[in-house]
Amino acid sequence: MKARADSYDMMARKVSRDHRKVRWFQLRRLLKRKITFLSLVIMVVTLTVALMAPWTAPFPEQGRGAVNLEHRLMPPSSTYLLGTDVYGRDMLSRVIYGARISVFGGAAIVFLAALIGVPLGLWAGYNEGVSEIVISRTVDLVLSFPAILVAMIISILFGAGWFMAIAALLIGWWPWYTRLVLGEVLSAKGMLYVEAARMLGYGKLYIIFHHILPNIMTPVIVMMLLDLGPAIIAIGLLSFVGLGTQPPNADWGLMVWEGAPNILSEWWIAIVPGFAMFIVVIAFNIFGDALKEVLDVQQ
Repeated sequence: MKARADSYDMMARKVSRDHRKVRWFQLRRLLKRKITFLSLVIMVVTLTVALMAPWTAPFPEQGRGAVNLEHRLMPPSSTYLLGTDVYGRDMLSRVIYGARISVFGGAAIVFLAALIGVPLGLWAGYNEGVSEIVISRTVDLVLSFPAILVAMIISILFGAGWFMAIAALLIGWWPWYTRLVLGEVLSAKGMLYVEAARMLGYGKLYIIFHHILPNIMTPVIVMMLLDLGPAIIAIGLLSFVGLGTQPPNADWGLMVWEGAPNILSEWWIAIVPGFAMFIVVIAFNIFGDALKEVLDVQQ
């Protein structure tokens, strides 16, 4: 019996290695597609420019919120490539600093949601019984309310701000990962390599984190990448209605709100940050779909 269990365990490891080789080959082929490669370039450039904002922004102090009333409402020019806003601040610098808050805020929401949701889904799926019932009912209860509505109510009750916006959105975001992982665990726990691990006498936590988790991370990674776009839009929406990032900090959603009253005359104030958000969200979605195609290999 032990020899058979060892055989199943070795077979599972070999299949996993073969799948990784196939996925790497498919990823290389996928990056040869122009639209996928362009999306990756946009993502890398956005993250790099945001991280290096003090050096990449033409006017870092204006990107951080310093006013420059002498040059307010100036159209795009050689000095101000994307124009200036109602306070005379360089729009390019503001967009670069806004990427820090918008993109990294969205990434924080997705990462923390997975950090909370994945362990709960693993525990509920493997143990079933009371654990599954309690966690599943909690997930159903939270998901019965729109996440953005819950975030707005929490921000109104406890105060607006970037950190509060992330915490408020996180409350409605983590259950999606719990539900996804729960279903994947229920399917994976009946596989031969899990049965082999049980026969070999491995403990519950060892099986969960060494055998089940590595084999269900594919849909989790894909979901995280696809969630980045909606998370960026959600945090931008909260800032747009005054419940997220507060002035003078730069946030794409807040910048759109600041430029909305003058959109017919000084169009660049609202269009530039809105276009930046649109391009980055589309890039994340396209690359996420491509990655899903690569990783969608039958286990």
